[in-house]
Amino acid sequence: MLTLKELKEMEPDTIFAQGEIKDSPAGINMAGTGKVMKWVAVRGGIEDWAIYCDNPFQPQLSYEGVRDYGDKLKMEEHIKKLVPCDDEAFKMYRY
Repeated sequence: MLTLKELKEMEPDTIFAQGEIKDSPAGINMAGTGKVMKWVAVRGGIEDWAIYCDNPFQPQLSYEGVRDYGDKLKMEEHIKKLVPCDDEAFKMYRY
């Protein structure tokens, strides 16, 4: 579980979690394509963080490409599904 203390100890722009998940109601339903998408959780420059994922309609990117060009997750349910976190860390999520 991500804590505020762990977040503060990370270097800025660090990918601290990554993986693949299906674009479906059982995964994170971006467009319902059923495609597998890469995602990354990134520590920002001011002790904040965000999660980015592939666009299911585009060619799949590398994890670094997802960090740089991916779509930001905005639904709390999806965010906490991919990166379980305490309330203090969640408050630092950058929408």
